[in-house]
Amino acid sequence: MYALKDKLSERFSSLFSNFTTSGSPKPPAPDPHTQARPKSKGRKSLSSYLSLVIPSIRGSKSTDSHQDTNEVESPSVLFCDANNDFQEEGPDTDLECTIRCKAEEIYSKHDDDPAFGRSTCSSKVFEEAMEQPTPRNPISDLTDISAFISAELYEFLGCCLPNIVKGCKWILLYSTTKHGISLQTLIRNSHNLSGPCLLIVGDTRGAIFGGLLECPLKPTPKRKYQGTNQTFVFTTKYGDPRLFRATGANPYYYICLNDLLAIGGGGSFALRLDDDLLNGSSGPCDTFGSLCLAHDPEFELKNVELWGFAHASRYLT
Repeated sequence: MYALKDKLSERFSSLFSNFTTSGSPKPPAPDPHTQARPKSKGRKSLSSYLSLVIPSIRGSKSTDSHQDTNEVESPSVLFCDANNDFQEEGPDTDLECTIRCKAEEIYSKHDDDPAFGRSTCSSKVFEEAMEQPTPRNPISDLTDISAFISAELYEFLGCCLPNIVKGCKWILLYSTTKHGISLQTLIRNSHNLSGPCLLIVGDTRGAIFGGLLECPLKPTPKRKYQGTNQTFVFTTKYGDPRLFRATGANPYYYICLNDLLAIGGGGSFALRLDDDLLNGSSGPCDTFGSLCLAHDPEFELKNVELWGFAHASRYLT
């Protein structure tokens, strides 16, 4: 009984000793059996305190290191473009803009300096490079004005000519508006050049026709055909120019007399001119397989031209 009583008194005395004079209880004395193992709640509180303290230390260190590197690298900058969208402009963009501005400054500074030269990036050089060359006028190959030859007809006849005269200058040997109305003058002027020559005539209704002959023209005392199978006739009666080459049916290419010049044969002449060069005729011709080249078989001549061909070097001044 006394032992139980002593134990209870010790318990009560220890309980009352835990209270302070203010009335707040003191924390109980730690149990020696559990002192080695702290409570989990206390361990969590300590780790939470450490997690709050350690990041602040690390943040201060990273801030110091960022301040050190800030002297080397420029930070990215956000800017607003024309569409009110924010774009990031980093150090590479700044460097590119600086280089471009410096280059433009150098080009504008030395653009008129012949010692420095002009850059291919210059806007003036770019505009000059984009300029298209002026198209060449094919009529410039004609040494004189023609009453018949247009750019289209010139291109057509240029493709029909023999290879030996392609690319040559066209030399006006005879024209009724320039040399008068005379077959004899036409024959005489044909001796100024040798090689193929092109006879071009027109009627009063607008048709243009003619044929390829050989220069110089040599009149014969009798009707004797001359020429080669390179002889041809053409006409614009059907709209677009139309060519008729030798079919091989006969060798009747052309006749040259003092009072007559005719191309083709077999049935009718493809083209016949009188000595006054005022009238002519045309009909179906077996030599070229052609029909009437003019609007009418018998027609009035509007003009007569004879063109020869020569290399440009002969006429350089």
